[in-house]
Amino acid sequence: MNVVVCVKQIPDPAAPAALDPVTKTLVRTGKLIMDDSDNYGVEMALQLANGEGDEVTLVSMAPGGETSGLRTGLAMGAAKAILVSDEALAGSDALGTAKVLAAAIARANPDLVVMATESTDGYTGTLPVQVAELLGFPSVTFAKSIAVDGSSVKVERQTEAGYDEVVCPMPAVVTVTAGVVEPRYPSFKGIMAAKSKPVDNLTVADLGIDASQVGAAGARQEITDVSEAESRGSGEIVVDEGDGAQRIVAFLEQLKVI
Repeated sequence: MNVVVCVKQIPDPAAPAALDPVTKTLVRTGKLIMDDSDNYGVEMALQLANGEGDEVTLVSMAPGGETSGLRTGLAMGAAKAILVSDEALAGSDALGTAKVLAAAIARANPDLVVMATESTDGYTGTLPVQVAELLGFPSVTFAKSIAVDGSSVKVERQTEAGYDEVVCPMPAVVTVTAGVVEPRYPSFKGIMAAKSKPVDNLTVADLGIDASQVGAAGARQEITDVSEAESRGSGEIVVDEGDGAQRIVAFLEQLKVI
C-alpha cells in the first residue's frame, strides 16, 4: 500500500512574519518547516503503512526548491518525497494549489491520501476536498481514526455530537484532526537517513499544467489591502451593587444585541 501525505512547508511561526509589500502575501523565502498540523498526517500514514511493501510518500509545493520541512517527514520514516517548485506558482490560490498537488499525487499512484484538515498559515479548509474532486477520489474529513480493510478505508469522522463511522473505497482522500495520534520525534538515525532519501523535484511543465492556470495569473482572488488589527480597548469594570443585571441588559441594548 502506498500512502501519500501532503506536507505544507511554512515559515517558522516562532519567527516574525513578513509580508511582501507588492503582493501583500506571506514572504516564504529562506528555510521553511513542516506545518505542525501535518505531523499528525505523517504519523497516521506511517502507522497505516506498516506492512511489507508498504511505504509513505510525501508531496509538497514550496518555493526555492526548499526541502527542510520534507526532510523532517522523511526523518520520521517516510520513504520518499515529491516536491513541486516553480516561480510560476507564486501567488497561487487554494484551487491553483489543489491542481498542482493533485497532479503530483497522481504520479505517486496512491492507495490512500492523508492530509491535515487545514494549514496553520492559510486556514481555508478547502484544499483537501478540492484535491479529492480533481483526482476523482471520495473524501472523508475530520478523521479521528483510520483503518484500512482490504480495498476500503474505515474512518471515525469527528462531529460536534461524537463521531460518524464512514466506510469508502480506496483510493480516497482523508483529512485528520490534530491530536488524532501522537507524532513521533525523528531519531538521529532517521535524520541521517533522510539526507539520502529521494526527493523528486518537479516544475509546472513536468506536471503538464498550463502556467496561466496557477500562480497569481490563475488566481481567482487578490489581496488588495492589509492593515494592522485594531488594538483591544480597555474594558469597563462594573461593581455589582444590586443593579448588576439591569446594567448588563442596558449594555447589551446599547450594542443592539437585544
